[in-house]
Amino acid sequence: MKIGICGMGRMGAAMAHRLLSVGHEVTVWNRDPKKTEPLVEAGAKKADTPAALASANEVVITMLLNAAALDTVYNGPDGLLSGGMAGKLAIDMSTVLPETSEAIGKAVTAKGASFVECPVGGTVGPARNGQLLGLAGAEDKDMARAKPILEQLCRRIEHVGPVGAGAKIKLAVNLPLLVYWQALGEALTLTAPLGLPPERLLDILADTTGAPAAIKMRGPEVAKVLGGQATGAPAFEVLAARKDLATMVAFADTLGAKLPVTATALACYDKAIEAGLGNADPINVPVFWANKGAKA
Repeated sequence: MKIGICGMGRMGAAMAHRLLSVGHEVTVWNRDPKKTEPLVEAGAKKADTPAALASANEVVITMLLNAAALDTVYNGPDGLLSGGMAGKLAIDMSTVLPETSEAIGKAVTAKGASFVECPVGGTVGPARNGQLLGLAGAEDKDMARAKPILEQLCRRIEHVGPVGAGAKIKLAVNLPLLVYWQALGEALTLTAPLGLPPERLLDILADTTGAPAAIKMRGPEVAKVLGGQATGAPAFEVLAARKDLATMVAFADTLGAKLPVTATALACYDKAIEAGLGNADPINVPVFWANKGAKA
């Protein structure tokens, strides 16, 4: 199948590699063309504009940072919707407000195309191996059309309602983990007087009922950071995590609800970004707080 992907960030690129590996003809586009080069070397084609990508493919997948990027890619002068989308399928996998997904969905269907939102849980490794958690919002007929592709990207797909529903549950899925990184930093602050080796300390904290799967898997990496060692390329970035936290708080406001713990975590992430950790993996947030944030 001919599939076009807009957005060659870490996740978009990983999904492009996955779709190439299972035999699809993949075309890629990114605002910074240099980010498409590794995919072209791996066998993908490159489109000069989103419109050109839409015209050349049966299915278009978008994986973008925020609502502004989505608006530009779909509705801009050379956007997807100017490229002949009638009869095609658009799948947006970005993490945004439900109202953003709903607006994009209406614009896509007005052009005679099908639309599915399917934000995902997971990072780069699961994306390259087809092991993401898909959280979809769509009409049943559109979901049936998208499912064979999503099954090649996801280990589990949950169709939770119409467009907008996927965005709602994705924000709920992300919230506990992002808050946890800050909570872990505060826990580490309490352990400072013990002087335990980082590896032992993280092993203890990971072997408790309060520890999520993330720390059980990534505890050794956190220990390295706590011990002053460098780790590999980030699986996710603090800036992106901060965007998700802000989106959660904004969505709660539309419900007339408050998220006091999430709002406080957002402020703490802001401090980490101010300290230069915006492009670092969120596992740096607890270490930053244990070492500096609590004293700020």
